[in-house]
Amino acid sequence: MGYRVSHKLSAAAAVLAAVLTYAVPGQALDGVTFTVSGGNAALSRDLRATSGLAGAGQEKAALDLFADAQAEYGKLLSALYAAGYYGPIIHVLIDGREAGSIAPLDAPSAIGKIVVTVDPGPAFVLSTAQIAPMAAGQTLPSDFAAGKGAAAGGIMAAVQAGVDGWRGQGHAKATVAEQTLTADHASATLSVMVRLDPGPVLRFGDLSINGATHIRPDRVRKIAGLPTGHRFDPAEEARAAQRLRRSGVFSSVTLSEDDSITPPDLLGITADVVEALPRRYTFGAEVATNDGLRLNGSWLHRNLLGGGERFEVVGAISNIVAAGSGLDYTLGTTLDRPATPDADSTLNLSATIGHKDDADYTADTVALGIGLTHYFSTALTAHAAVAYDFSGGHDNAGDFTYRSLQLPIGAAFDRRDSTTESTSGYFLDLRAKPFFGFGATQNGARLTLDARAYKTLVAQGSAVLAGRVQVGAILGASAIGTPRTDLFYSGGGGTVRGQAYQSLGISVLDGTTWVDTGGTAFVAASVEGRLKVSANIGLVAFVDAGAVGQGTVTGAGSDWQAGAGLGLRYGTAVGPIRLDLALPVRGALGGGVQIYVGLGQAF
Repeated sequence: MGYRVSHKLSAAAAVLAAVLTYAVPGQALDGVTFTVSGGNAALSRDLRATSGLAGAGQEKAALDLFADAQAEYGKLLSALYAAGYYGPIIHVLIDGREAGSIAPLDAPSAIGKIVVTVDPGPAFVLSTAQIAPMAAGQTLPSDFAAGKGAAAGGIMAAVQAGVDGWRGQGHAKATVAEQTLTADHASATLSVMVRLDPGPVLRFGDLSINGATHIRPDRVRKIAGLPTGHRFDPAEEARAAQRLRRSGVFSSVTLSEDDSITPPDLLGITADVVEALPRRYTFGAEVATNDGLRLNGSWLHRNLLGGGERFEVVGAISNIVAAGSGLDYTLGTTLDRPATPDADSTLNLSATIGHKDDADYTADTVALGIGLTHYFSTALTAHAAVAYDFSGGHDNAGDFTYRSLQLPIGAAFDRRDSTTESTSGYFLDLRAKPFFGFGATQNGARLTLDARAYKTLVAQGSAVLAGRVQVGAILGASAIGTPRTDLFYSGGGGTVRGQAYQSLGISVLDGTTWVDTGGTAFVAASVEGRLKVSANIGLVAFVDAGAVGQGTVTGAGSDWQAGAGLGLRYGTAVGPIRLDLALPVRGALGGGVQIYVGLGQAF
């Protein structure tokens, strides 16, 4: 490095320097020249990103530029060490003077030009790479070995891996006891020798709670599920924190380990929590050309009875001024109690009433259910329930009534990087709902699959290819013997954009009357190309297709439709605002351009 200067400046001297600097009018900064020798483009980009001067503009005052210049050495040196360069030469010249040699009280009142030059020197390699003792079965990263690069980040990762290996076997207080790092500049090598102190095997002690004022401490401990008395495991500690966050009661959760050990071998854990506001209100709206306007809202209490119970009332009105159907509405309540019966399960109670006024039929519906949701991991969730479903209505064949006892089960596997704007990963949702009918309702089962995948085509998610496949089937029951709300349609924002809402179904014979209804087999697919043109603006091109049939989507009476279009996305804190324009390309072609506006990506 060119200069390394240490100094101490009293508060009074700092104020005097500031007054002197700002009191004297100065010329504007002509510019900053930033040069890295050696031709390593990646290193040059990293150093420019780290620099506090590379992007400096004329709007900065001379004192601020001087402070940035003196801090530049440390910033660049840290970045170079992180990349494995331990013999650099750094110059930061302010109008030809080395910034590190300028005393604070001599800070220039005007700065015309700043020149930063960096000679990284050779990239160092490891001559010795030793970390001991190691926990049984623990391996170090492959790039921590003699002859490999000596980047500081890789060395730190290897040391942390050694410590984590011991912690994973119950040695919660494992630490670095001694470290020797020796740089040989002549050979551009670095010797690293680290000795670890595993410490004793410990067990989880009591969970102390700070910050919980409205939820009972016993419920906090039950929700956390920390295995008190069992051998320490950092994975269990992380799961306890995740359970507390998942409950929705807290806006912030931090678990920390006690500094000292409680004899004989207990390690106390403290949960510092911040309770979220107990109530939340939401409101949403979506509009589409033929589907009309949809309004929805909810009221949530996060801690109804003091045990983390989430009570929510949700209402929705859809098909407002829709082209081919009347108003639909639903009003439902749910009560979710976490840690029931165990820390990774949630008890669910639900009740919903609704009204459907579609082109094919009208119906009033009631549904009651009780179930359990189990969280196997952060990615895998399963649920099972018992429910009663009633619907009574009218179609062109006359009145109908459907009553059934249902046993819905399902599992979801979510490996997306984001639930609101995914750029990579995949999502699978598989559901089966056996139903046992009363009266005219037949016995059968409803099966559905929703699969989504996302692939980043350009770095940082600026171009993404997204795909979705939906599959549905009714087994064991006919279309007439299945509750109407369980049948499948295609068309609209959730299946095929460009086609009218639920415009594709089937026709079946009910006695002597042909009835238009939903199908017992369904397939839909969507492909989107998403391009982000700025921080908040995105463009989308998409193609959707869907098929509906009776028993199969390829047999007699089945049909399919397709649509395609372009979309605009505007990013917000809660997800992108979506505007899609779509045209039908197969099926009913007379609908013209369909417009869809909503919050969040289409899938």
